[in-house]
Amino acid sequence: MSELKLEFVGKQVKDMYGTFVGKVVGVLTDTDGSIESIGVDCGSTGLKQLPYEQLLVQGEYVIYIPKWRLDAQKLLRQKNLTLQRIKGLQDIVAENDLMKEDAEVVYLKYEKRLRDLGEIEKSIDEKLQTRLNELDTENKSIKTVLFDAKLQFRSNEITEEAYQQINTYTNELLEHISKEKSEINNVKIRLSQQTLENVVLTPKLQNDMLTQNSEPPIEESTQQHASKLTVSTPQITDSEGDEHTKTGIPSEDKIITKTTKHKLESDSDSSWINQVIQSE
Repeated sequence: MSELKLEFVGKQVKDMYGTFVGKVVGVLTDTDGSIESIGVDCGSTGLKQLPYEQLLVQGEYVIYIPKWRLDAQKLLRQKNLTLQRIKGLQDIVAENDLMKEDAEVVYLKYEKRLRDLGEIEKSIDEKLQTRLNELDTENKSIKTVLFDAKLQFRSNEITEEAYQQINTYTNELLEHISKEKSEINNVKIRLSQQTLENVVLTPKLQNDMLTQNSEPPIEESTQQHASKLTVSTPQITDSEGDEHTKTGIPSEDKIITKTTKHKLESDSDSSWINQVIQSE
């Protein structure tokens, strides 16, 4: 067995919010020897197969990244780039009306891409809402356990020490749920704010766009004519209201991607995960 495969076997698995998942008991590989998934003993719930692309080895633990997070971060990156390119095309046409005919051909391509991303966004938003509902259900179940433990303690069925242990464990689980809900709500807000009006061209993309335009600037009247090149951007309505936190979403350069070693990297996640592991 390769060193990479041995890297997983026997390690404890947690999700990126600190909740214990199980223990790695084996690795499944493809015909070319690459890892497809790992088998995790989850106790009474049985053996689960976790996809390799959703895993990150961090010290003595394997961190499991939820699929919704990978999908949402990918969409955020793709939608942002598409909006930036549409904005860049509008700026090119505004500066040189002679480029309008060429720009419209490219514009139609990105307009269609934006519509397609809008459909993907609706699907992801539904998954995010489903996960929020699941977390709310888990939250209620955990609070029920905690309340019952308190009742048992008051009726002298369990010791204070036992109650305090239950209190500590359940509060940790509630904290993990709170962190995941917070990130989901932040993603929903970020997606809803990705509109053409909010786009600011990055210096690199702006320079790339400007280098394509070698014609002299046009007069104000032709700029107004070219400004008709517009697009309506699909938005997702945020249904969480006041529950949203104002913490930031990881920037695009920290989006989790698959490296040549098939490991997931995220500076912000790794920093947080290190804190979780060190606190154990």
